[in-house]
Amino acid sequence: MSYSLHAPVTSELLIRKSRFLGRVEPVGDRAQALERVAAVRAEHPTATHVCWALMAGGHSAAHDDGEPGGTAGRPMLEVLRHQDLEGVLATVVRYYGGIQLGAGGLVRAYTDSVAQALLQADKVPRTVLRTLACTLPYALEGWLRRELAAQGATLGKVDHGQAVTVEFAVPQGAAAALVARINDVSQGQALWHGPDTAGT
Repeated sequence: MSYSLHAPVTSELLIRKSRFLGRVEPVGDRAQALERVAAVRAEHPTATHVCWALMAGGHSAAHDDGEPGGTAGRPMLEVLRHQDLEGVLATVVRYYGGIQLGAGGLVRAYTDSVAQALLQADKVPRTVLRTLACTLPYALEGWLRRELAAQGATLGKVDHGQAVTVEFAVPQGAAAALVARINDVSQGQALWHGPDTAGT
C-alpha cells in the first residue's frame, strides 16, 4: 500500500553553518509540484539551492539545482520511496554557510532534512481508483446508481442513448467484485468499454 501526506510539514537543520529548510507536502501531479517548487524559490530568493524530489508514479523526478550530481535530489527521492509515499513533493532550501560539506555530507544533509520533516508528518493511505464504463438497459439505471453509491464508487459521465452508458471510478480493490455483481444482476447484458475494463 502507498501513502500520501495529510498536510505539509517542515524541518530545519543547521549543519556547519549551512541552513537546510526541508518541506514535504502532498501534490496532485507533476505540474502542481513544479508550481510549488517555483513558489518555494520565490519565498527564498537569496537561497543558494532549492533542491527537490517528486514521488508520483511515472512522473517521479529529482533535481539537484546546482549541487554536485546525485547529492541532493536523488537521495531525497530515495527517502520518499522507502517510506512508500506517492503523490508527495520534498523540497530542501539551502543557505550556504561557507563551509563545504563534501558529497557524503551533502547526501546526509538532504536526506536528513526530508527524514526530519517526515517524522512529524501524518501519513494517510492512498486509495487507487479504477475507472470503468458500461452500457446497460434503462431498467437497470436506478439499481446501478444505488449500487455504485453503496460501494463507494464515484459516478462520472452518464450518456442516454438506446441504452444508458455510465462511467464511474471505484477503489481498485473493490472493482472485480463490483463488475461481477453488475454482470450477474444484468444477466450478461452489461457491455464494458474502455482500456481500463480489459479482463472484466
